[in-house]
Amino acid sequence: MSQIIAVTAGKGGTGKSTTSANVASGLAFYGKKTLVMELDFGLRCLDIMLGIKDEVRHDIGEYLNGDIDILTATTKVGSGDNLYLVCATRNPFMEINPDKIIGVCEEMRNHFDYIIIDTAGIGSSVFSVIKAADLILMVTTPDTVCVRDGAILSDFLYVKNCTNQRLIINKVSQRFKEEEILYDLDVVMDEVGIPLIGVVPEDNEIKVCGAKGIPLPPTSPGLKAYRAVSGRILGNDVPLTISIN
Repeated sequence: MSQIIAVTAGKGGTGKSTTSANVASGLAFYGKKTLVMELDFGLRCLDIMLGIKDEVRHDIGEYLNGDIDILTATTKVGSGDNLYLVCATRNPFMEINPDKIIGVCEEMRNHFDYIIIDTAGIGSSVFSVIKAADLILMVTTPDTVCVRDGAILSDFLYVKNCTNQRLIINKVSQRFKEEEILYDLDVVMDEVGIPLIGVVPEDNEIKVCGAKGIPLPPTSPGLKAYRAVSGRILGNDVPLTISIN
């Protein structure tokens, strides 16, 4: 059965969209037909990260306006047949219609193994979309502000009966123990209070390749971490690629 995965964060700048792109790419790498749906209206970026900015002809705004069907709004990523993207609209004033988004996700279950939703903000409409997901990936970085905001959002989601949450700790420097603003990763897990599914190291290749729209190289520590997360989503027993203590 197909699975809807919502990627969210308590604070901007944690790498939510980057996580969405790379986890989706990892699932596609493992042979799963995967769709990324971008909901960050007005701040579209996944077409650049996935290297298809010149190929996108339609976006989800056109679907929400009733101009096209949702399959027409999808754009294939790369030369394979496993990864597709529905871009966010460039109109920052368009409201997310949660019923339509949820309906689209349910429809897409007939066409894809995984639907990754790159959520936006924490408004009531976004909560409705997140609540419909089979799995919620909470992305945080190991600093005090992001950890606190992630914990607040996680607690709110638990109140809304969204218990299917997993934690991704992103942008982890090997120097984190020496810097006062960064938590020990065990503390991050305790503070946010949800099970860990992955730790992604600070890797300049992630930033460079995302800006250029090219795949991460095989030697990238970030690639190995994202592939590990994707493998765990598939139910595989994959060890962490970076130490947490």
